[in-house]
Amino acid sequence: MLPASSHTSRHRRPASRAALGMALLVGLAGLAVPAAPAVAAPATAAATSPPAAAAGTLAAASRPLLRQGSRGTAVTTLQQRLTALRYDVGGVDGIFGPSTHHAVVAFQKVNGLVRDGIVGPRTWAALDRPVVPKPKYTHAGYSVEANLTRQVLYLAKGGTVVRILDASSGKASTPTPTGNWTMQRRIDGWRQSDLGLLWRPNYFYRGYAVHGATSVPAYPASHGCVRVPVPAMNRLWSTIGVGTPVHVYR
Repeated sequence: MLPASSHTSRHRRPASRAALGMALLVGLAGLAVPAAPAVAAPATAAATSPPAAAAGTLAAASRPLLRQGSRGTAVTTLQQRLTALRYDVGGVDGIFGPSTHHAVVAFQKVNGLVRDGIVGPRTWAALDRPVVPKPKYTHAGYSVEANLTRQVLYLAKGGTVVRILDASSGKASTPTPTGNWTMQRRIDGWRQSDLGLLWRPNYFYRGYAVHGATSVPAYPASHGCVRVPVPAMNRLWSTIGVGTPVHVYR
């Protein structure tokens, strides 16, 4: 028979091993607590996302005040938008030249804005939600409509406006006649009339014509004809011709 002391120690060794295992588990658990703080991931995500204020600033910066002579990506964006809305910008090149100026003026006329050719906050806002004009008359082929109230010229086809040009009709003392006609004759070049030079005139009623001019103000200023810019007439020339319907109205 073993001594009492030996018997007691044999029963204490398993307890010591269990205690050691428990201590080890507690120690490991204690080491795991500070290893991965829960706040680390949200802090990183917040740093990579721009705040709302910064996003608004970027949006505003992409729509600067534009006028003739401006250049850059904002002008390209403007030209693309006007082209999509069927305004005659002449091409997308990032340069705010005369054709873009007249396209902006035409857009401002249709949307009831100040006709200054400057793209500011109101014009940018209108470009987001524009007035989309419709022709008054429907033809299977091309037709021309001169809206004397808006001072614009519509090229239409199949009941849809496909191009919008800046125009200037007759002033109060020499008004443009209203009515429905067809193109009767035209001249491919300059014509010196008694009242001035006409570029590529397309006559629709007696001596009244749609023609190119070097001066196309934002108000009625002609001697009765419908003026459009010279480059715009060049782009329009091959689309219209003798027999094209013409509608002039207020």
